[in-house]
Amino acid sequence: MPTLEALIAAGHEIPLVVTQPDRPVGRKQVLTAPPVKQTALAHSLEVTQPEKIKNNTDFRARLEAIAPDAIVVVAYGRIIPPWMLSLPRLGCINLHGSLLPKYRGAAPIQWAVAMGESVTGNTTMLLEEGLDTGPILLQQETPIRPEQTAVDLFRELSIQGAPLVVKTLAGLADGSIKPVPQDHALATLARILDREDGRMNFTAHTATELWNRWRGFQPWPGAFTTLHEKKLIVTKLEPISSRESSEPGTIHVENGRFFVGCAANTTLELLEVQPEGRNRMTAAEFLRGAAMPVGSRLG
Repeated sequence: MPTLEALIAAGHEIPLVVTQPDRPVGRKQVLTAPPVKQTALAHSLEVTQPEKIKNNTDFRARLEAIAPDAIVVVAYGRIIPPWMLSLPRLGCINLHGSLLPKYRGAAPIQWAVAMGESVTGNTTMLLEEGLDTGPILLQQETPIRPEQTAVDLFRELSIQGAPLVVKTLAGLADGSIKPVPQDHALATLARILDREDGRMNFTAHTATELWNRWRGFQPWPGAFTTLHEKKLIVTKLEPISSRESSEPGTIHVENGRFFVGCAANTTLELLEVQPEGRNRMTAAEFLRGAAMPVGSRLG
């Protein structure tokens, strides 16, 4: 956990680390501690993992006894209750993976990539009861490279955001950082993803838009469609500008390559797929064993 590591390295006193409970992970459902807990224990820090925090009297009493100067919140996944927001004298400081007020919400990194943004960044902010509506403290920009997926960008932003949190705490403590209210008129929502976001709509989206959505929706919900009424997961793809387009959703096979028409006369090449009930394979491998009559369609 880069932020926790950075806070430790900066010499901050950390009397308590709060994280999610251990969860079953993988096919064998092995009970696994969150990375934050693993990092905290490696540094001999106290850890608590409450299932709920809003009306948890024991947890509240524990925090009130600590009387923290600040509470740092990074990707905790729970709504912070009012009593906790008002507890620390410097406030609850949140590291958010977007340039607020753009992409408020649960999935800012995924949606920034999916919408084809070329720049995003980190924001430190003071939490309040609204969804990512609190005053901005510091911001840093970072480019989104064309080959990056949301997984890549999440890793990069988490590393870059750690020193930003340290700098924010120092600035709040010495008074050099003044909270700046957000312009709510510029806000956009990065809602939580659902499974249907991964369904490829060749009529509504261009090849580049579908490629961006695939990059943004990693590792879930990815990108999928149907072929002959069976699910086809697309695990690798790219827009193609060097060939004549076809009707949206129409398949064109050429020399072992798998093309599909998209909106606005654009073309997408499917490079790797996973047919229903089978393993991932290259498009060429799939096409060798698939019946693909002229006029076949996806979706």
